[in-house]
Amino acid sequence: MKLLNRSALSVKPTQAFVDWINSLESDGEGGEDLALEDVNQESTVYLIPEMDTREALDGFVSERWLDVLESELRAWEEDTRHWPQPLDKALFNSFITVEHSYLAVDLDDEAPLEVCEVDDELLADLD
Repeated sequence: MKLLNRSALSVKPTQAFVDWINSLESDGEGGEDLALEDVNQESTVYLIPEMDTREALDGFVSERWLDVLESELRAWEEDTRHWPQPLDKALFNSFITVEHSYLAVDLDDEAPLEVCEVDDELLADLD
């Protein structure tokens, strides 16, 4: 077990986010809508700089909320023309619930951590 020099943000969509996802999939053929529980099974964890106070974590989110929001929207729809507008802090707050973790621990004693740059196009190809 290794303690990482990172804190973490766990990001989960709200019902408003799921409603937007379902609006993308509306094809008029009576397809079944996604439920909040379905979407929450694949929540995202973002590693962030190590922080030791709630104020520091809140400050980080205040600075990076747009990056997180765009990443979460892009996971469901690449075409930004279909994104809700405006992309503001109110939309972030209505679409996303953030949980903070002060500590990040790697439980894998075998494999070393690898670092690579995230390419939005690569993430879209994983869908």
